[in-house]
Amino acid sequence: MAVPTPHDEPTGTAVPQVPADLAELLRAQLEEIADEVEEEVRSQVPEYEGPADGVHRRNLRAGVVTALTLFVDHIADARGGADAIAATYYELGRVVALEGRSLEALQSAVRIGGLHAWRLVGRTAEELGLDSPVVAALGELAFRTVHEVAEAAAAGYAEGQLRSANELERRRGRLLDLLLRDQPVSARAVQDLAHGARWPVPRRVAVVALAAAPDRRDEDRLLMGADALVDMESRPPRVLLPDPESSGRLGGRAFAVALRGRPAAIGPVVPLTEAAHSLRWAVRALGLMGRGVLPRQGVLRCADHLSTLLLHSDEPLLAQLRSRALAPLAAVPEGQRARLAETLLAWLLSGSNVPEAAARLHIHPQTVRYRLRQLEKLFGDALQDPGTRLDLTLALRTDAPPVIPDSPRQQNPENF
Repeated sequence: MAVPTPHDEPTGTAVPQVPADLAELLRAQLEEIADEVEEEVRSQVPEYEGPADGVHRRNLRAGVVTALTLFVDHIADARGGADAIAATYYELGRVVALEGRSLEALQSAVRIGGLHAWRLVGRTAEELGLDSPVVAALGELAFRTVHEVAEAAAAGYAEGQLRSANELERRRGRLLDLLLRDQPVSARAVQDLAHGARWPVPRRVAVVALAAAPDRRDEDRLLMGADALVDMESRPPRVLLPDPESSGRLGGRAFAVALRGRPAAIGPVVPLTEAAHSLRWAVRALGLMGRGVLPRQGVLRCADHLSTLLLHSDEPLLAQLRSRALAPLAAVPEGQRARLAETLLAWLLSGSNVPEAAARLHIHPQTVRYRLRQLEKLFGDALQDPGTRLDLTLALRTDAPPVIPDSPRQQNPENF
């Protein structure tokens, strides 16, 4: 463990001359002084208040006794004692950080305890009739000790914070992996990992899949908030958002800004133990965005495109449906197919209302009627069958060119 050397004082500062036997005199009063210092710290530093017989109290008592013992040892051997003090409080600062407690409270306890201990030691020195130069030297030693303790504690705290942040990130990564794996998730396992990761367990979640950004470093943090679980190393990168409906975080421009401009797909909001389902649909939607089936840019919510996602959940089967349902269109020249398919979909979506279909297409109703007569010749009475109408609607709603078998004329090379 690397313990920093105090740097605010000039090297080579003379060690105050304090009678060596004073250490033994003070050691005899150590328990009495510890009682008063402990009480002073508990009364002035709220974080150290607590039940008199609790663990917190015992830890405080041990810290006070250690500090006073080291101070007395410092009097007996000023140079050697300084090393022991620095090492002890460096470790204490590190532990405080790892436990998620405040450095400010520790530093306040050091200052308050040090000042009160000095008053008590000064009183003892006066009772012993020590000369004023010795008392002054003792005071210098006391305040130098407080300075060294504070510096060592701050350095240890900084290291502990770094380790704590790394450990917390590692635990949250394990939690995210658990939540997004394909196998069923145990609620007890989630609770245990979430506790260690300091993550409040939500009722419902949504998973966001992010588009790849080769010009952006993976370590760039998204502005998603401390409660989001983020994995920028996976492909695609993913983010788990707790309670997205109650927080309102999925709506508006603010969410796009939080994603730093990356195109993204937000999976459906699901119970926590079903987070893997939200991820699966978010990844599928992201793939459809890349192919142009769904809008490519911005933030897309799976909840707004469920029918498209459902249709594309089994694409070979979808191709079979489209090929079969749209087969009659193979009988017309290729240039007419797209117009007839567009008109047929508008008519189906309009509930067979010709004026409404014409308004959807921005064409004259008479043009729609003309095309419908062509479609009736191709499909016959099947256009009135509810099952056929459903198949046609699904086949035409896939946002891709119709898969239509080639006509006999096109299949014969001699006809070119």
